[in-house]
Amino acid sequence: MTELFDVTGKVACVTGASSGLGRSAATFLASKGARVVGIARRAELLEAWRSETTGDTASLVADLSDRSAIENIATEAAKPFGAPDILINAAGLNTREPADSVTAEGWDRTLTLNLSVPFFLAQALVGAMKEKGWGRIINFASLQSRRAFPNGISYGASKGGVEQMTRAMAEAWSSHGITSNALAPGFFKTELTGPVFDNPALSRQIAKQTCIGRNGEADDLNGPLLFLCSPASDYVTGQILFVDGGYTAK
Repeated sequence: MTELFDVTGKVACVTGASSGLGRSAATFLASKGARVVGIARRAELLEAWRSETTGDTASLVADLSDRSAIENIATEAAKPFGAPDILINAAGLNTREPADSVTAEGWDRTLTLNLSVPFFLAQALVGAMKEKGWGRIINFASLQSRRAFPNGISYGASKGGVEQMTRAMAEAWSSHGITSNALAPGFFKTELTGPVFDNPALSRQIAKQTCIGRNGEADDLNGPLLFLCSPASDYVTGQILFVDGGYTAK
C-alpha cells in the first residue's frame, strides 16, 4: 500500500534553495527522505545550506534569469540523483517599485524570474516526468496573486501570472500523471519580506489582519508542501493553496 505522505527516494529540484522559503522547502524535503538538488546563484549560501542539512543533497550554482541556460540547468539538475520527480519553483524577486517609477529593467527582471523561469524549467523537466508517469510541480504564488499591495505592480503581475500558469500547466500535463499546484504564502519572515519585518508596527498590523492573529513561520509551510509533493495529492491539480493564516479570508 502506498504511504500517502511518503516522498522517500523522490528526486526534488528546488530553486531559490540558498535562502528563505526555498531553503526551508529544500531542507524539509531532504529530512523526509527526498534526494534534493538545490539551485541558486549564491554558491556560499548553497554550500551553507548543504552543510546544515541532513539527508541526500546536491547543489547547483546557476543564474536562473539567463533563459538560454535553462536547458543546461535541467540537464545538470539530473546528474546527482537522476531526473527530478518534483520541481519546486521557489526563487523569486520583488523590486518594490512604485507604479509611476517602474523601470523596464525592473519589470523584465521580475517577470523573468517569477514567471518565465518556472515555466521554462518545468518544460525542460517534464519530459522525464512523462516517461515515469508521475511528477509534481509546485509553484510559489503569493497574496499578490489576488491582492494589490503598494509598490507591488510588477511583482503582483508576475504572481497573478503564476496562478493562471499553474492551472494551464495542470491542463497540459496532468493526464501524464504530473500534477501542478501552487502554494501562496502569507507574510513569512524571509530575505524578500525583510522590509516588512524591519517595521515592527507594520508587522503587527499585518498579523492582526489574519484570522489566526500571527504572521507565518517557515514550518507552517511544511505540511502543505508535503501534501502537494506526495501521493496524498494524486487527485489534486491546478489548485492554489493559500497558507496565510486566513489573511485572504477576511
